[in-house]
Amino acid sequence: MADMEEQDLIAAGSASIYDEDGGFKSEFLDKVKAALAAGDAEGVIELAGALHESDLGALLVALDSDQRLRLVELMGPHFDFAALTEIDANIRDEILEELPNRAVAEGVRELESDDAVTLLEDLEPEDQAEILGALPPIDRAQLQRSLDYPEHSAGRLMQTTFVTAPPYWTAGQAIDVMRDADEADLPDSFFEIFIVDPAHRLLGTLFLDTLLRARSTTLLQDIMSSDRRRVEVTEDQEDVARVFERYNLVSVAVVDEGERLVGVITIDDVVDVIQEEADANLKALGGVSESEELSDTVWWTTKSRFVWLFVNLITAFVASAVLGLFEGSLQKMVALAVLAPIVASQGGNAATQTMTVVVRALATRELSHSNATRVLWREIFVGALNGAAFGVLTGVVAGYWFGLAGIGVVIALAMLTNLVAGALGGILIPRILDHFDIDPAVSSSAFVTTVTDVVGYGSFLGIATLWFSLG
Repeated sequence: MADMEEQDLIAAGSASIYDEDGGFKSEFLDKVKAALAAGDAEGVIELAGALHESDLGALLVALDSDQRLRLVELMGPHFDFAALTEIDANIRDEILEELPNRAVAEGVRELESDDAVTLLEDLEPEDQAEILGALPPIDRAQLQRSLDYPEHSAGRLMQTTFVTAPPYWTAGQAIDVMRDADEADLPDSFFEIFIVDPAHRLLGTLFLDTLLRARSTTLLQDIMSSDRRRVEVTEDQEDVARVFERYNLVSVAVVDEGERLVGVITIDDVVDVIQEEADANLKALGGVSESEELSDTVWWTTKSRFVWLFVNLITAFVASAVLGLFEGSLQKMVALAVLAPIVASQGGNAATQTMTVVVRALATRELSHSNATRVLWREIFVGALNGAAFGVLTGVVAGYWFGLAGIGVVIALAMLTNLVAGALGGILIPRILDHFDIDPAVSSSAFVTTVTDVVGYGSFLGIATLWFSLG
């Protein structure tokens, strides 16, 4: 396709291929599928060759399983392997398993090191070794070093291509060196230069805008920032994301234990981390595996969800056992059986609100020993106020409904008790689990629900039994 045609397609952007709901327009998708079915490589390249990597990734997801590999094969060198970093791991692994390792190596060669690591890290060791063996020695060594770092660490996230300069260079020298450098020796995009000593230890950083404003004879050491943040190569990616958020960074240097510069992490990678962690926490709160994707098979999804459904079943039996303790009272007054689930349900909803706030605060490190007591009392007061309000409201309705003033008093007291218990459970259970290094996002829900069910049924039926026995 001619350069002008490519520019026209790029200029058209997503508006030309997406509908109002964010999916591909049917006519565009039909044309791609028709070209794939006909084996029309030129047609496929014309339609998809100029797409941004994220749009190309979305196209892969929209296609059927057998069409995805066909798209990659027909596009050949025009296929941007960075698109595989934009799709879920199941689809990515499916494509990479079918492609020859030599073709994967050619695609990886054109990627930034962090994207290359994303493609390689989940492959079988023998495939990984074969692909690395097909790369130039320098690229191979850099990628192998990144793959040797722990999963979800800064070392896996970082790019290993960056710009450095000694402190004794002038601003003019630095600009000349970058201007004359080989394109392959520079990152695709960068924001700062890292100032290092002869041992490659990080001394400071220099943003490009500061460099361009300086006089050409100014020494870099005089205009660099020596207090710029840095992260250690083994630091967890969640902590890295937190550094970006706290200090409003667009990039950060990565150093090893000797303070030697080994890489750089940019904001685009951190946005992916934030989305990944938020996605994992949201799934965990619902008792869903963090690795579950829409592309998973029925059998795998069923197995992954079974565990927490089983735990919930056990806790449901515990709550039912509480009801069994008051079997006599339930037989005497049908109203108790009708109203008891209301108390338990309302307490469960209130506890879930508290638990969601607490789990998020633990994940972002906003909740600590210094403010835990204040937050605990806040949630107790919130539970008490809501419990009193909903207790009065529910008590009036229940008393009128069954024509018994006493039942209104009972449910009001039980509602107050259970919402306070829900607040306590919603904050204490995640804190206890976190203390024992158990992910509170995964485990809290079942235990908090059990607390509100047991307290809800127990308090309502216990107060009712006592009230009517005295009356």
